[in-house]
Formats: sequence, C-alpha cells, structure tokens
Amino acid sequence: MEGADTTVTRKSLNAAEVGALAHLYRGEVYRSTIWRTRLDTTTNWAVVTLGIALSIAFSSPAASALPLVLVGVLVFFFLMLEARRYRYFNVWRARCRWMETHFFAPMLHDGDIHLEDGWQKQLAEDYWRPRYHVSMWVALGRRIRRNYFWILLIQTLAYLGKLAVHPLPLLDAAQLVERATIGPLPGWVVLAAGATYCGALGAIAAWSWRDDARRARMRAPASSMG
Repeated sequence: MEGADTTVTRKSLNAAEVGALAHLYRGEVYRSTIWRTRLDTTTNWAVVTLGIALSIAFSSPAASALPLVLVGVLVFFFLMLEARRYRYFNVWRARCRWMETHFFAPMLHDGDIHLEDGWQKQLAEDYWRPRYHVSMWVALGRRIRRNYFWILLIQTLAYLGKLAVHPLPLLDAAQLVERATIGPLPGWVVLAAGATYCGALGAIAAWSWRDDARRARMRAPASSMG
C-alpha cells in the first residue's frame, strides 16, 4: 500500500538465531580470554624485570642502585604495551558483558530477551563499526590501579631502601641526595625526576578512577557498551 510504513521491529528470535547468538558469545569469551592472557604475560614481564633489578642492586653493599632506576623505563614500556592490549581486551569484554546483561540474564529471569529495548542494534553497530570503548589514558589508569601500583611501590621502596642502607646506613638527608647522584646528574635531579615519574602515574590512576566513577553514575542500563 502506497505510503504505508514498511519498517518491521522484531520482537523475538527463532531457535536458530538464539543458537547463533550463543555461539557468538562463546567466540567473544574466547577472544577476551586470549587477550586477558596477554595482559597477564605483560605484567609477568614487568615483575620478572623488577626482580632481576632487585637481585643486581642488592647483590652486595657496593652494588649500584642504578638498575632500580633503569628498570623504571622498562616497567613504563610494559605499562604502555599492556594498556594498548587492555583496549583490545575491553572490546571483547564489553561485548560479552552486553550479551550477558541483555540476552542471557533476561532470558533466564523472565524468558523474554526484550528486543524492543534495542540492545541488539547497539551490538550490531559495534560489529559494523568496531571501536575502542576506552581511551588510552583510561586504560593506563586502570592497569596502574590493578597491577602497576604495586610494582611501582616495590621499585620505589627498594630504591630508597638501597640508598638508605648501602654501603652504610644513612646519617642525614644530605647523604641521601649525594648517594642518588648518577654520573653528571646531581642527586636532587634524580630524586625529583623519580618523584615526577611516580606522581604523574599516580595522577593518571586517580583521574581514571574518578572518570570510571563518573561514567558509572551517568551510564543508563542500556545506553553504552563501554
């Protein structure tokens, strides 16, 4: 009929389509598991590298604290690599969580998957136009909060402890600054750079925590997959 609305809004899925969606969920779980393993691998690299630096620095009272400084460069590299991997992992995780909350949970709860809510359209959009669901800054902050805070804390305490006890226990703060000297770099410059490094990563972690809390407050149940 001329002028009639031909748009059809689907209210149900047949058995074959439900089965296909279940297989799709299994595939997304598999991909998220693979990327989760890659995240753990990067963290393990950072832990092992820090362990080697600790072994070298504390091997003898005369050993230099420089390895504990240089390992910070490697830890930061691993952190950047892990944040990049986390952005990929979060794509698959978000899709799995979306299907769990909008497909499986309603089906188990009342036998109705509520296609009228339009959740399946958002999932389709994510497949048509794949995108990251979090920024690099958010990913960095989350990885710092989950894992790298403890790695950086151990590195910092070990470095300060090395300066404090080797080759002899400290007598005053001036001696700490003197021991922190690296080649032509004065000790205060090295300590200031270390404080800036830790402070910057701490600020990123705090910002991402506040951003996650803000988005959790603002996010409607069916508004976003992030």
